[in-house]
Amino acid sequence: MTTLETTSSPYVLEDMAGHVLWLTLNRPRQRNPLSSAMIAALKTAIDAANDNPQVRAIVITGSGPVFCAGHDLREMSRREGESDKVREARVAQILRDCSKMMLGIVHSPKAIIASVQATATAAGCQLVSACDMAIASQEAKFCTPGVNIGIFCTTPLVGVGRNIHRKHAMELALTGDLFCADDAVRFGLVNRAVPAGELRADTEQLAQKIASRSAQGIRSGKEVFYRQIDKPLEEAFEFANEAMLDAMRSADAAEGSKAFLEKRAPRWSDA
Repeated sequence: MTTLETTSSPYVLEDMAGHVLWLTLNRPRQRNPLSSAMIAALKTAIDAANDNPQVRAIVITGSGPVFCAGHDLREMSRREGESDKVREARVAQILRDCSKMMLGIVHSPKAIIASVQATATAAGCQLVSACDMAIASQEAKFCTPGVNIGIFCTTPLVGVGRNIHRKHAMELALTGDLFCADDAVRFGLVNRAVPAGELRADTEQLAQKIASRSAQGIRSGKEVFYRQIDKPLEEAFEFANEAMLDAMRSADAAEGSKAFLEKRAPRWSDA
């Protein structure tokens, strides 16, 4: 691929398979960094998918030998003639935009799955952690290596530290070491690791299963889960009970119960 082709190609490739939208990070030679352009492209694609009733599940994956290498260090570095103040303001905006994109994944009404075909580092790990589920190739590796260059992966650990035990999170951050896919499963960062040749099919099977469920149920259930998870236990139960009652009043809940009793596939209201 020439430099011109790399520059002009879409940052994120989109491919619909049934009701599943695959989003592929498309800067393999640069290791799919979360540059400002990549962040914007990914956010735009997710926002559009949120408004598209044909999309019932989203998969995020990467092209080439790296899933996502985190932030683009060249973009984060000071440019020639740039003052410290200007550079810090520019980098701060990139970090804010990245946070908004990550939150957009969490708050998306669609189920979002990371399909991690290769190494995920720093904010690349954060991207995995933001997704509702993750399946990794057994060849994939994971790290938060900021400590190796004299900083600390503080923003990646916001998401990673909410997926895994804090001692595992600190081991990732304090060592900067690469951990294998089986470790990522053990830590809780990904759901499971599969042979590289089976990753696409396994992810597709999971995504299509989710896409066959009630979009209304997933939309409301996902929102409730992320809102209750950090509440005190008593408040979480109270909040979830009210949400459960609301869900039981829905047309899809009535249809789902009727279909179960009649031993047939449900016909969802937004199918």
